[in-house]
Amino acid sequence: MMQVLHVNQTDISGGAAIAAHRLHQGLLQQEIDSRFLVSRKETQDDRVSLIPSASRTEKRIQRLTDPLGFTQIHLLSTFNLSKHPAYQSADVINFHNLHDGYFNYLALAHLTQDKPAVLTLHDMWSITGHCSFSFGCDRWKIGCGRCPDLEIFPPMKRDRTRWEWKLKQWTYQKANLTIVAPSQWLASVARESPLFRSFAVHHIPYGIDTEMYQPLDPEHCRAQLNIPKGKKVLLFVATHLQEWRKGGDLLFAALQQLPESLKAETVLLMLGEGSVKEIEIEAIALGYIRDEHLKAIVYSAADLFVFPTRADNLPLVLQESLACGTPMISCDVGGVSDLVRPGVTGYLAKPEDTNDLAQGIVMLLEDEEQRSQMRQQCRAIALSEYRINLQAQRYLDLYNRLLV
Repeated sequence: MMQVLHVNQTDISGGAAIAAHRLHQGLLQQEIDSRFLVSRKETQDDRVSLIPSASRTEKRIQRLTDPLGFTQIHLLSTFNLSKHPAYQSADVINFHNLHDGYFNYLALAHLTQDKPAVLTLHDMWSITGHCSFSFGCDRWKIGCGRCPDLEIFPPMKRDRTRWEWKLKQWTYQKANLTIVAPSQWLASVARESPLFRSFAVHHIPYGIDTEMYQPLDPEHCRAQLNIPKGKKVLLFVATHLQEWRKGGDLLFAALQQLPESLKAETVLLMLGEGSVKEIEIEAIALGYIRDEHLKAIVYSAADLFVFPTRADNLPLVLQESLACGTPMISCDVGGVSDLVRPGVTGYLAKPEDTNDLAQGIVMLLEDEEQRSQMRQQCRAIALSEYRINLQAQRYLDLYNRLLV
């Protein structure tokens, strides 16, 4: 039986972890021995092993390297992961997010010498000098340096972006990697990157459990969530409601522009941590929900899911909405257009344009017939393109080719 080892910061916390865990579940269903190696374990799954935490020596080195702007390279123990039992028993290594301070990317060449390896991109970090999303900056194409914003996650204390880009180039040249990008946008970015010029780049979308995320009776779902009868229901989802990248501020500005009559008959569901300032329509804050069945209830209760993100790969929340048959309004950035297809599954607004966002909300809220058609099209596309077993089979085919 093939054994696959996934390497990520956590097993289920965060978008990359959830996406990787869904792939893990899909591979298990295909009777593949799939396992995880993480720095923070949040489940009781015995298939998840821990990466040893930083030693005292590494922490001393970090006190020197971090102020200089060199992040993660203090983790010399990453090179020793090749001695970990989970690594040694694996046939294929599948790396996921390698930032967040737990993994020394310089070890990639060492860790891919004796085993075939896949690097699944969940953002742009692997091709930039520090940032997970470049927000329109193209300096990653020429080696970074003179970074316009060192505060973009993961932040850097001094501008060493040129050095980090060069260090990544050095280790990639010695590494044996195959690149997977979940969105067409990120696949094209990876192919354009000078760092990945010698690597094959494959486009394999995330998979989703279409049995767990499926359309449920809207009225029953609204009753469960205590939503007043007769209301039009908008939904906004973000791990942190005030996270700038997810565009909550754009949504709230757009809501202020709705006609007063529409405001009066609309309620906004908010799923995520934190609070927001007062808005002029009724709002129900549900907090952060991990239970997937309850999330499916929330999506099914909504007429529209509005997600004005400023930068994203293939947002899981849009994929979840798609599978639940809930039309979507988002912005034309990153890989969003893979899921939000104008006139088919929703409305794509211009980035940062709250007028366009408001126009899309009004147009779809007032057109019940179009929303009904979109609901059917959303579900059909989820079933035909994003089923988790389809994703698992595509990865399995790739793994098999690497093992030949």
